Amino acid sequence: MRSPTGRLLIPGYLAPAHERAGHWLGQLLVFIGITAILLPIAWIALTAFKLPRDVYTLNAAFNFTPTLENLQTVFQHPWSLGSKIINSFVVAGGTVLLAIPMATMAAYAFSRFDFRFKKSIFLVVIASQFIPAAVIVLPYFLMFKQLGLLDTRSALVLVNMSIVLPYAVWMMKGFIDAVPMEIEESAMVDGAHRARVIWEIVVPTALPGIITAAVFSFTLTWNEFLFALIISKQDALTLPIGLIGFRTERGDLWELMAAGGILITAPMFIISLLVQKQFIQSLTAGSVR
Repeated sequence: MRSPTGRLLIPGYLAPAHERAGHWLGQLLVFIGITAILLPIAWIALTAFKLPRDVYTLNAAFNFTPTLENLQTVFQHPWSLGSKIINSFVVAGGTVLLAIPMATMAAYAFSRFDFRFKKSIFLVVIASQFIPAAVIVLPYFLMFKQLGLLDTRSALVLVNMSIVLPYAVWMMKGFIDAVPMEIEESAMVDGAHRARVIWEIVVPTALPGIITAAVFSFTLTWNEFLFALIISKQDALTLPIGLIGFRTERGDLWELMAAGGILITAPMFIISLLVQKQFIQSLTAGSVR
């Protein structure tokens, strides 16, 4: 038997003090990291089921009577988070449905074809991820105003595609690069056309990467705040913007804000559980390459 460090363990052998201290220090750092991640989530979850009087009472941090009143209140006037949840799903889902096929085709072109300025164009695509959203929000606002698309879900889908497309292209190119060219060449020699090769060979092989890119694209769009704040006024407000309404004249309504926070995080948690197998496969494939 060997220790985690690779040292051969002999019965009755006691590790040196510095090794034991390093082991316990590592365990402590892991515990602190997990606590730092889970504590805010636990705080939101508990606060969502508290009455307003319990939110500001230290003794009621864990000892309180749970209530579903907050989750009911956020769907009522004037908060009306129901319509904002629908808007968020439509915008995020529409963005993914349009962006992922386009990103797949672009990633395949960058991976398989040679054309002029290929490296420069790919560099421009990657560099566009680093442009601050505050720099481009005004041009988008003016463009959508001229087109009559302000406060529409279509405008939010278009603007979010500009955010997720470069990321999706960059991620999926790596997975398509890992697909052996020999398989495609054999299929085309047998008479398969390019579209069939992509659909029946490349897409299934790179599916873990495509799913991972889709999940990250959905997450980025679901949590997007600045563009939804500027472009949407009333009809196309999304869920993150809806949380601003919980800042009122009597202060921040923490119990309602926590209830809204659960509504935002729950879909991400469910999606993560559903696609965790593909996500792990994508990470493993990336490490092998």
